[in-house]
Amino acid sequence: MRALVKVKPGPGLELQHVPDPRPGEGEVLIRVRATSLCGTDAHIYRWDEWAQHRIHPPRIIGHELCGEVAELGPGVTSVAVGEYVAAESHLTCGICFQCRTGQAHVCKNYRVLGIDLDGSYAEQVVLPERVLWATSRDLPPELACVQEPLGNAVYAALVEDVSGRSVLINGCGPSGLFAAGVARTAGASLIIATDVSSYRLGLAKQMGVDHALDAKTESPGALSAAIRDITQGDGIDAALEMSGHPTALHLAFRSVKNGGRVSLFGIPTGPVSFDLPNEIIFKGIRVYGVTGRRLFDTWYRLAGLFKAGLDIRPVITHQFPMAEFAKGFDLIQSGQCGKVILIP
Repeated sequence: MRALVKVKPGPGLELQHVPDPRPGEGEVLIRVRATSLCGTDAHIYRWDEWAQHRIHPPRIIGHELCGEVAELGPGVTSVAVGEYVAAESHLTCGICFQCRTGQAHVCKNYRVLGIDLDGSYAEQVVLPERVLWATSRDLPPELACVQEPLGNAVYAALVEDVSGRSVLINGCGPSGLFAAGVARTAGASLIIATDVSSYRLGLAKQMGVDHALDAKTESPGALSAAIRDITQGDGIDAALEMSGHPTALHLAFRSVKNGGRVSLFGIPTGPVSFDLPNEIIFKGIRVYGVTGRRLFDTWYRLAGLFKAGLDIRPVITHQFPMAEFAKGFDLIQSGQCGKVILIP
């Protein structure tokens, strides 16, 4: 089969012919219909410091996918050949404290598809049956393959109820855009988004954002003042920090009202200092660190959101054949895209 392989340390990927994988005990062979590019994959593509310490080539990368069951390994009973599925990319151990107490999303022994084992940038991939998610044929491949990253946004937005609440989203990359759609579908009364890209702020408006504020042209003080004005001086009920940028992090904590909450999803590139008494403690706010998706609670909630009318099509801005993968990574680097899809 054809696959995108990180052959050796260094920037880039290679499109190669590799042996077809075969499913073992409890495993399923998936014929990949679509797979989407993720920021994690862009780190691996660029071969930055994180990738240098985390990836051990050769490795087929990629972890966001949908496809059809092509072959069953011994002992598989939950799916049948021909079924249409997506997949959870975090493979948990099932036996640590976290897994046994309903917190498998922070399993201390988890492995990640496309990082610790070969991933979805390929014509076929082998996965444990326990991570497969049956998907309706009504959801086309370019939407079905992003259910995994969409789950991040569901978790970040809905870790507490947002119906009738005001929401601030800092960072309008795909996760922030997904979060806007989730918050709107879940009944948020007001959604404000900030970003440094006018292109992505335009996408945010398509996803239901009420106010799109340009952090490139407005100072942090001006952004804070605008949010105060929009909320009649009350502040925001829930701030979703999806960028990881220090300035945006401080804006989230300054903008949330006393007694509100902040979800932290974006990853800073280094340590960030806070004025803990004034930004967090004296405001009495709740802070949630968001990693991955709650397994499998978030997936069930996502299925319900689709039934409730969640429309993520504006976020899917580009599709390429797998051989044109470099175009997708160039777009991610430029920021002039939403979600980029590869078709094997």
